[in-house]
Amino acid sequence: MKYNSTVNINGREISVAAPTYFIADLASNHNGDLERAKALIESAKECGADAVKFQHFLADKIVSDYGFKHLGAQLGHQSAWKKSVCEVYRECECDRTWTQALVDSARKVGIDFMTTPYDFDIVEKIDQHVPAYKIGSGDITWIEFIEMIARKGKPVLLATGASDLNDVERAVNAVLKHNQSLVLMQCNTNYTGSLENLKHVNLNVLRSFAITYPNMPLGLSDHTPGHSTVLGAIAMGARVVEKHFTLDNNLVGPDHAFSMNPNTWREMIDRSRELEAALGDGIKRVEPNERETVVLQRRCLRLTRTMSVGEIISSDDLECLRPAPIDSIAPHRLNEVIGRRLNKNKSEGDYIKAEDFS
Repeated sequence: MKYNSTVNINGREISVAAPTYFIADLASNHNGDLERAKALIESAKECGADAVKFQHFLADKIVSDYGFKHLGAQLGHQSAWKKSVCEVYRECECDRTWTQALVDSARKVGIDFMTTPYDFDIVEKIDQHVPAYKIGSGDITWIEFIEMIARKGKPVLLATGASDLNDVERAVNAVLKHNQSLVLMQCNTNYTGSLENLKHVNLNVLRSFAITYPNMPLGLSDHTPGHSTVLGAIAMGARVVEKHFTLDNNLVGPDHAFSMNPNTWREMIDRSRELEAALGDGIKRVEPNERETVVLQRRCLRLTRTMSVGEIISSDDLECLRPAPIDSIAPHRLNEVIGRRLNKNKSEGDYIKAEDFS
């Protein structure tokens, strides 16, 4: 099975060696208002996002009104909705006549424009505008659709919420059949934004993905509050992070309550960049900012008494004390020093170095 260990999105490298790529999922938080959609794009850029992502669906192409009305009580986060599922989806549609205006707005502020498409028609219409595609968790079993997107030849970001490994492997194979640029994203699809969801995020799935697909770029699509999941995912190798973004959590709409706002998004970016700096490259070395402490904190062999030229050093003549100048002798070399004859006079407390012996 062949796939790329590095994916390129509009000139940005996506790999374990690159900075995390942050996607602000604007979803339906535009509330049907083009100007608000533009304001979301501008704010996301100001807060450090690398991409904005919309969700292009048509209510009658994504949900069955009959199906939900005959399902019984609405389930999950939809149970809080005051209107039918179909009505809410219809109100949340991203107007397809906005496309050029949204693309222009993103280009103006210098942020990537992306979408999660939910029907064949929008993929054909929007392909010229997007550098990559996100496939939502709900479509992980829609293999025909996944293959159609993969054939476009652009990087595919595959969310894997509410799925098992068989579902993941089936979808991954569908992408890789046509396209080797894939980012595999862990996700939990409970959208209530409850802290209780943290125990279900299961970040260790990223470890499993890394074992099953070594060096494949990984990501996280997340809906939990706070920054714990994002920081944990980055520490485990995820280099694409997607979170919902809103201007105001108090606005009315299905996604506002659990979205990040400008303040929390900026905080997430700042903490993530700090973490990336702290992760390093994994090579154990004396770091540049530690070089002075090698002298200050390490011990070296020092004399317990004043000694003269020609005297032979015994173990009683030595003790291990800080500091340790660069040319000093480390304690682990004690046996190399015992029994050696001094070629110069040395004071009590002075350190021993190689040139002190004949």
